[in-house]
Amino acid sequence: MSYPVLYRKRIIPNECILLKDDRILQCDDNTIVTAWEAIHPRSDLSHGYSCYYLKRGYKISKFYRADSSLMYWYCDIVEYQKGPEENSIVTLDLLADVVIYPDGKIRILDLDELSDAFEQKLIDEKQLKTALHSLGDLMDAIYENSISALEAPIIKAIL
Repeated sequence: MSYPVLYRKRIIPNECILLKDDRILQCDDNTIVTAWEAIHPRSDLSHGYSCYYLKRGYKISKFYRADSSLMYWYCDIVEYQKGPEENSIVTLDLLADVVIYPDGKIRILDLDELSDAFEQKLIDEKQLKTALHSLGDLMDAIYENSISALEAPIIKAIL
C-alpha cells in the first residue's frame, strides 16, 4: 500500500498546504500517524506527531518544544476529503479545537469562529453539524479514557 499525499486546508485564513515534509509512520483504513516539523517555526513549537482519525472527524497532535518537552495535545475537528490527485487526502479544518495540557486541563477553542464561518457561508449546515458531532465524540473519548487511548496509535508508531 502506498501512503497517501496529505494536504491541510484551512477556512480561516483560506489556505491549502501540501504537507510535503510530514513523514507518515503508520497508515491503515482508520488512522494515519505522521511525524512533522513546525511549518512556521516558533520559539515555543518545534515538532510533533499527529494521528488522523479518518472515520471519526478529528486529528490528535502532540506538540513539542525544541527540547522535546511536551507542550500539549492539540485536537482539530476536521473533515476528510478526496484530494486533487490520486491517493491524496485533504484535511479540512472545521475550526473547533480542543487543547489538553500535560496537567490535564482542557480548553475548547474557536467555537465562535465555527459560528462565524457558518454565518458567512464559508461552511454549510452539514459541515457545522459534522463539526459539532465530531467535537462531542472527541470530548466523550477524552472524558472516558483521557488522552491516553487517543494517543495510543502515535505511541505505537514511534516505538
